[in-house]
Amino acid sequence: MSMAVERGRRTGPYTDLRDWLRAVEAMGEVRRVEGASWEEDIGRITEMLHHTEESPAVLFDAVPGYPRGFRVLVNSLGARRRLAFTLGMDPQLGTLGLIDAWEERLNRIDPVPVREVADGPILENVLEGDAIDLWKFPTPKWHALDGGRYIGTAVANVTRDPDSDWINFGTYRVMIHDRNRCGLYISPGKHGRLHRDKYFARGEAMPVIAMVGMDPILFLASCLEIPLGVSEYEWAGAVKGGPVEVIRGRHTGLPLPAHAEIVIEGFVHPNARLTEGPFGEWTGYYASGSREEPVIDVKAIYHRHDPILLGCPPEKPPYEAHHFRKYLRSGMLRKALKDAGVPGIMGVYCHPVGGCRLLYIVALRQMYPGHAKQAGLLASQVRAGAYLNRMVVVVDEDIDITDLSDVMWAVLTRADPEQDFEILRRCWSGPLDPAIHPDRKGFNSRVIIDATRPWEWKDRFPIPIGPDPDYKRQTRETWGWLLGGDGKPPGR
Repeated sequence: MSMAVERGRRTGPYTDLRDWLRAVEAMGEVRRVEGASWEEDIGRITEMLHHTEESPAVLFDAVPGYPRGFRVLVNSLGARRRLAFTLGMDPQLGTLGLIDAWEERLNRIDPVPVREVADGPILENVLEGDAIDLWKFPTPKWHALDGGRYIGTAVANVTRDPDSDWINFGTYRVMIHDRNRCGLYISPGKHGRLHRDKYFARGEAMPVIAMVGMDPILFLASCLEIPLGVSEYEWAGAVKGGPVEVIRGRHTGLPLPAHAEIVIEGFVHPNARLTEGPFGEWTGYYASGSREEPVIDVKAIYHRHDPILLGCPPEKPPYEAHHFRKYLRSGMLRKALKDAGVPGIMGVYCHPVGGCRLLYIVALRQMYPGHAKQAGLLASQVRAGAYLNRMVVVVDEDIDITDLSDVMWAVLTRADPEQDFEILRRCWSGPLDPAIHPDRKGFNSRVIIDATRPWEWKDRFPIPIGPDPDYKRQTRETWGWLLGGDGKPPGR
């Protein structure tokens, strides 16, 4: 990792979570709540926000049992306007416009090396030895049947490949066990798991940092399929337009953000395990149960004065992470298909109803026999789409891929199951897959549905009724005021 030591200075449109909060609050996107309990209220309010379209971010303060100023922020990226601002894009962009803009941005991302600094707000409080206390923060119990309090939901876990200087982020859940130990659950095949397995194979402890309060762009970087070998710090710097400022952790030497809110530093030992879970996960189930999982032996907790814990607990789809991943993962999967050499890709939508993983929809302008099957198979297997996919539907360009009714109409009227449904077996899944028997976790099957007009006689296929997606969009731009509460055109 390339690092240059110098005094910190501001880069990008916002330096940290507090800058970001001030900006989005000025946009009218934040609500403040005092007195909500960590035991129940914060979790139930978060679930409500997650399942309400374009709902605001909420900042909780004065949580009973904790000092005023120890805050929890939820639903930070649960609306399109806040996501677009975070990415440095026009907050007025629509769904497909934001996907298009994001894919175009992906073609211009050149990693920006971090800037190492000597000091920063994260060093305002450093807890070590007997002062370490994970219970110090108002970590909610997010779901009624969770096995504990999860401090790491909107989390970026930082690890280093022991064979190189590659620094990786991953969003792997972190459960508090006691004052100085917390669980670290990582699904097989994830980059952090690859690092962990290397350390454990050598009988060595893995150094790790868990950021649980941070700049939202760092959380986004942790959630996405960044290419192997690319540091999410450097990727985030490229998106943000300037280097991320970091400080070396006192115990691990790993870089931690100088402007983060709360950071946990420690080591994961090969033979130290405690019972972890259950935890309500993104599939909408307590899918992985409880079992012995590795733990972080905490050596230091860093936090700012009046720290903000960032929360993004999984819920039944779609929830907050799906509200932003539907744009970002869709753009990344479309780019991956184009990079793989598939022509005629008109659109890709990782549908939030499937957690942006279980269901992908690909719109295609057919150009040759087998074109649709090629696109569907690749969508289910490239890195951006391979993990825990269940179904890929390929449709013609006249289908609105964001409209599930339109997509299912294409499936039911253009696909013949005998020839247009292809089942793949023994694909990459994991412990969170609720449909797989507990003794067979790790593999799953998936179906590729060719819901395009049959190539051999597509010119004789019946002409469909109704507008294509562009015409439908134009109608809503011109006449959408009729759907408003007062039914009046703009300006009247």
